[in-house]
Amino acid sequence: MAKTKGIRVIITLECTDCRTNTNKRSAGISRYTTMKNRRNTPNRLEIKKFCPNCNRHTVHKEIK
Repeated sequence: MAKTKGIRVIITLECTDCRTNTNKRSAGISRYTTMKNRRNTPNRLEIKKFCPNCNRHTVHKEIK
C-alpha cells in the first residue's frame, strides 16, 4: 500500500495549440505524462514537445 503523497508526482502535459487550431493533421489533443518534483517546481510546468496532431513542436502545459 502507498504511504502518503511523496515529493515526486505524476503530471499530465497537454498541447496548447490543439484546442484552438482547426488546420491540424488529425482530430484530438496531444497529451504526455511525466513526473515532477513538488519542492523544486511548485508552479505549473510548460515544456516544448512534439505534437503528432499538429505535426510540429508546440508548448505543452500541465493540466490538473
